[in-house]
Amino acid sequence: MTKMHLFGLTLKRRAKYSSYRGTKGPIKPNLINRNFYSILPDRKWYSDITEFHLDGEKLYLSPIIDGCTQEIISYTISRHPVLKQVMDMLEDSYQKHPALNGLIFHTDQGWQYQHKTFQSWLENHGVIQSMSRKGNSLDDGLMEGFFGILKREMFYGFEKNFKNLDELEQAIRDYIEYYNHKRIKTVLKNHTPKEYRSMVLKKAI
Repeated sequence: MTKMHLFGLTLKRRAKYSSYRGTKGPIKPNLINRNFYSILPDRKWYSDITEFHLDGEKLYLSPIIDGCTQEIISYTISRHPVLKQVMDMLEDSYQKHPALNGLIFHTDQGWQYQHKTFQSWLENHGVIQSMSRKGNSLDDGLMEGFFGILKREMFYGFEKNFKNLDELEQAIRDYIEYYNHKRIKTVLKNHTPKEYRSMVLKKAI
């Protein structure tokens, strides 16, 4: 490369968003231990928050992904990472999937997930809370994997396509619709997440 006067270009990557602010509430045990997958839907759910930067502004996406179907169960998008964002996400997921008793809900140790309001909601709906070890992103592998796919396929390199946060938000919504209903995954036996849910539930009857 030196002889040809070629030089590598190092791109400065933004630090990953972290909602960890120390111990603010009870830390739950890690019940998943990187065994992310489940045989049936709605037995293991995962959630986290990821941050988008656009022209000096920020957008926050908070989704839930299922450990069996890998579909996005519900999600919220906010200009600020506030408690209401994750609570609205939970309420939306409950409206779609009310049979939650015995479900394991896994997150990192972010302040939202330590909050008494969040933990009380899970307990009142029969949901068992699980948390990653501090600072270990591999414990959140399934959710991190989705974030990677999402940003590679609709954000990184496409930032100039979005004039403002409203356009970016709509693009995220459109992508999640595509991901759930049209994007085939080999790990799901060449089905989309929604197709795989239907297939698994039919076999379980």
